[in-house]
Amino acid sequence: MPAPQTIESVQQLTVAWRALVLDRDPSADVRDLPGIAVRWADCRFTFLNCITLTEPGPGAALLGQRLNEAADIMRARKHPGFLWLFEDLLDHEARSALGTAAEDAGLQYAFPGTGMAGDLLPLPEPAHPDLTFVRVRTDAHLQAYADLNARAYGLPLEEARDGLAGSALWKDGMYAYLALRGSVPVACAAATEAAGRLFVSFVATDPPWQRRRYGEAVTRKALYEGHRATGLMRATLHATEAGAPVYPRIGFQPNSPIRFYTLATG
Repeated sequence: MPAPQTIESVQQLTVAWRALVLDRDPSADVRDLPGIAVRWADCRFTFLNCITLTEPGPGAALLGQRLNEAADIMRARKHPGFLWLFEDLLDHEARSALGTAAEDAGLQYAFPGTGMAGDLLPLPEPAHPDLTFVRVRTDAHLQAYADLNARAYGLPLEEARDGLAGSALWKDGMYAYLALRGSVPVACAAATEAAGRLFVSFVATDPPWQRRRYGEAVTRKALYEGHRATGLMRATLHATEAGAPVYPRIGFQPNSPIRFYTLATG
């Protein structure tokens, strides 16, 4: 059976993305099907269009069935998104069959990620000599946050803005922060309460300002303020390959590799 940390990582995704997607569109496709969680805003911001497999220990045949079901749901949507697959949910047979099963379902591998967690709170009050921090409270803050994510992940500005524009949750229900160098936003991070944990998401640093620990500093700020407000001690996140080296310095420990899939083209 998968480790408890893997199950936790999957559950954190489904809980946090439910809130994010319904904030973007109260009529969005948010369903818990047998073995599949759908969290699909169907907006231009690809990361808000999400499906994940949720069953622990599916065999190869069931994995193939679930991947086909997930791909069919993705094809029926207007905008593209990602299937998140937590590798440690799979037994040995299913792992061996994964590449062929994904190809047969019409899915292509996009990039890797890593689930992480830690009982790391409270943290010392964060500081960085180059930065000041401001909590996201206005539409201008939201646009700056979206633009940082767009530049960091190579997306058109309008796509990221479509995911965050006008959000009440980001301004009031999340501990979302911009890191400013002077008056210029250079990095951002957000933490939100999810099933008794602080869930960190959408950490980004403007590419010209990367490798200066700006992302780490603003992540610490989001966690620090989230803990002060909620008293929660445990935090979770899902890291991209580029961000993965940052989070162990804060106290996160990797627990499950993630494979991101999109629909195959051509």
